[in-house]
Amino acid sequence: MHHPSTAPSAAPGRLPGAHDPLIRVRDLVVAFGERTVLKGLDLDIRRGEILGFVGPSGQGKSVLTRTLLGLVPKRSGTIEVFGEDVDRLTLAQRRVIERRWGVLFQQGALFSALTVKQNIQVPMREHLRLSERLLDEFARLKIEMVGLKPDAADKLPSELSGGMIKRAALARALALDPEVLFLDEPTSGLDPIGAGEFDELVATLQRTLGLTVFMVTHDLDSLYTACDRIAALGDGQIIAEGPIDAMLASDHPWLRSYFHGKRARSIVVPEAPSSRGIVEGVA
Repeated sequence: MHHPSTAPSAAPGRLPGAHDPLIRVRDLVVAFGERTVLKGLDLDIRRGEILGFVGPSGQGKSVLTRTLLGLVPKRSGTIEVFGEDVDRLTLAQRRVIERRWGVLFQQGALFSALTVKQNIQVPMREHLRLSERLLDEFARLKIEMVGLKPDAADKLPSELSGGMIKRAALARALALDPEVLFLDEPTSGLDPIGAGEFDELVATLQRTLGLTVFMVTHDLDSLYTACDRIAALGDGQIIAEGPIDAMLASDHPWLRSYFHGKRARSIVVPEAPSSRGIVEGVA
């Protein structure tokens, strides 16, 4: 487990092997009974990027996340994580790989009877052999890392605001210093200011720690300001992928409705190594 201060400093596209897929999905089929949700889906999640994943409600965005995590079985297809075909891994090898990712589910999924500190320590206790003093110190570091005040450590989830719950859940997702971070609708339920601050936090952590981030989101602001690349799901497959300007240029009916509808607007995208300059939406 590396200390946060020793983590590699990197920006999207600047990491060694930055265009290598850290996760590679090919011809993925996932079905529930008679209903096929993912129909031969192909997707690469590249090292060091923040990939935004969008699509109509109920089309399988969260299903893909849970399938990648091994929580939902697939009918067919291949999933390679860190260059390993997950179907060929033993249970022990699978657990080693799972230590290299962190997950933030939509509602935070904190244990209600545990304090913030205790929630963060759950994965540490499961995977690491540390003294209580070190467990407390590492939890304190994670709490500070996500911008919570030190006194949040001893609060229960019921004592936290929605934004604080998201940050506490993010701190737990970062508990084992993962290489990949899965975020499922991370800004849902937050007001625009809180959502913007959370996006900024994720982007800062991505740059500072060299994370690869897979973000399922409906939030247009997140797509414009935080994501390096976007993949759109439609009818069980990827219908478009690329930077925000590729989404804006697409003629696909759902993408046109989503990116050029009532909520679209002109926005200046912050300067970044892959600067996209000014992107114009149609109000």
